[in-house]
Amino acid sequence: MVNLEKFDPQQIDIINNCVAMAEELVSNFYKMSASQWSAACAYDIKTLADLSPDEIVHGPFAQVVRYKGRRKDSSLGSSTYDFYKICLQDHAILSAMKDSPDIKLFPFALYIVAHELIHVLRFSKFLQNFEASPKEMMVEEAHVHKITRGILDPINLFGMKDVLKFYERWHKPIDDLRKL
Repeated sequence: MVNLEKFDPQQIDIINNCVAMAEELVSNFYKMSASQWSAACAYDIKTLADLSPDEIVHGPFAQVVRYKGRRKDSSLGSSTYDFYKICLQDHAILSAMKDSPDIKLFPFALYIVAHELIHVLRFSKFLQNFEASPKEMMVEEAHVHKITRGILDPINLFGMKDVLKFYERWHKPIDDLRKL
């Protein structure tokens, strides 16, 4: 396997801060307390250093993988639950930042993490089918980008306007996106 660029320790600190802020912003948007948030969706967020080879993709900045979880003290199938893993793709994020020097890690990662958390919440609450058709996935992706923008646009954060501009193409009609 090719040696992919990973976040350095300073960048990992930035990612951790983004995760905390994204969780707060998304839970506030959906008007969920911390206990409601943790009960609503079981997930974890990992960077490239902690991903298995089949969790690594080329192109997207992150992907959500669904696993079946089961409590250690139970062997019954009825006790299984969906567990989502948000797999950040360090190499893709860092590459995009090199190609777009106006993009800064904190606002970019905040957008990516908030976006993926919205997906996880929507899957967990059955607002979207995880096994959707490609057409349904495209519609869902545009919808989640719209929600993400709505959450982040009012925030006064250095570099956020550049990130929102970077994602503008997702606010075009769906037919225009299919041509990309």
